[in-house]
Amino acid sequence: MARKIILATHGNFAEGIRTSLELICGQSKNVEVVCAYMKEEFDLGQTVEMIISENQENELLVITDIFGGSVNNEFFKYVEYPNVHLVSGLNLSLLIEMYTQLENAVSLERLIIQAIKTSQETIQYCNLLKVKEEEEEF
Repeated sequence: MARKIILATHGNFAEGIRTSLELICGQSKNVEVVCAYMKEEFDLGQTVEMIISENQENELLVITDIFGGSVNNEFFKYVEYPNVHLVSGLNLSLLIEMYTQLENAVSLERLIIQAIKTSQETIQYCNLLKVKEEEEEF
């Protein structure tokens, strides 16, 4: 069973973050994007249904931008499928970790849990880090 990453976001965020991924990791493979609502005739339900039906033989890691947003909610309808893993809160740190370990991970579920934990640790208010650094100098 092949593994694929689907980046699904409102607007062009998915395409933009894939570009950033490729800048750092080289040409991406097995990464598809859904840039929702960029065309008037866009139908989210139909798009998601097509992705799910075309990938029944693949293990899908779907990463969306906003938990509870329309894009996330549409994919949420498929989380009971054994080949669909849904994560919200797309950011570059999270994506790089998952992408670089995707093929070699024994368990996709464990990879996701670890990548989320690591990604959360990289979110910092840097001004406070500077204050802490200055306090430690004394």
